[in-house]
Amino acid sequence: MTIPMLYSKLHRATVTGADLHYEGSIAIDTGLITAAKLRPLQLVEIYNINNGERFATYVIAGAPGEVSLNGAAARRVQKGDLLIVCAYAQIASEEADTHQAKIVLLGEGNVIEKTFDQ
Repeated sequence: MTIPMLYSKLHRATVTGADLHYEGSIAIDTGLITAAKLRPLQLVEIYNINNGERFATYVIAGAPGEVSLNGAAARRVQKGDLLIVCAYAQIASEEADTHQAKIVLLGEGNVIEKTFDQ
């Protein structure tokens, strides 16, 4: 049996842009992708702190400092909104009690303030 559990999280990412006419995705600074152990094309859940919207999309590599939503997801955010970006994984039940997720806390300008395993 496997259990879906949090794999990694970018906490309080600031939306830097939204492009309705680009193919759907979330463009994330490549340094943030690496810090959160994400991968391009990986499915992520997005939680908008400002308006409560919750939706899913996939990751693409972005420019330094970038966290932008594209396609239909662009309608769910505004520039400056704060997001929580979460990735989940199926963890074997025998590993679930010891599993730790990578947490990346962000500050102004999408700069990493702290990373830790939880």
